[in-house]
Amino acid sequence: MKSINIALDGPAAAGKSTIAKRVAAKLSMIYVDTGAMYRAITYKYLRVNQPKNIQHLIDDTTLELTYDEEQGQLIILDGENVTPFLRENDVTQHVSYVASQEPVRTFAVNKQKELAAKKGIVMDGRDIGTVVLPDAELKIYMIASVEERAKRRQLDNEERGIDSNLEQLKEEISKRDTFDMNREISPLRKAEDAITLDTTGKSIDEVTTEILSYVSKLN
Repeated sequence: MKSINIALDGPAAAGKSTIAKRVAAKLSMIYVDTGAMYRAITYKYLRVNQPKNIQHLIDDTTLELTYDEEQGQLIILDGENVTPFLRENDVTQHVSYVASQEPVRTFAVNKQKELAAKKGIVMDGRDIGTVVLPDAELKIYMIASVEERAKRRQLDNEERGIDSNLEQLKEEISKRDTFDMNREISPLRKAEDAITLDTTGKSIDEVTTEILSYVSKLN
């Protein structure tokens, strides 16, 4: 197979990260979790008590992605592995705001482009096909109903030992959709040449197989 980049975009809890990991593993490609990068910066933002000067926060930040055979991708923030803390409720509630700040997006997008320069990358997020990898050979825009996405998030929280309420999750996801689609910098939108894939009611294996079928058509 020729070396390509794959961009997966879509709203929160559409299954992007789970599917991206599967696709990358099946194709022996490198998976880059961009959402985790923004969550790491949000974690720092909260830990230093929500500073008003976001640029100063970014100027004093180092972020690395490393890979562990047992744990998968690890996010190293300022020399510390912060991966276990990135799905906490307070991080989830603030990540859209932090990710919408220009210094944060510039910092993250530059690092993402650097990671993808050599090809062979599967990357998921909200502006991958439109901003980060506009020349990606395959672009998928994943969607799912709010109800299904809330159920997925609740299950994920339960597995991580995080308390959550389904109705509250539905409300939070709907609000996040509105915010992400209407933010001034890199809003969530489908790239013109992206393939829309509705994952509602579909299993992880079904969605993975469908994306792999699109990959096979590129060769």
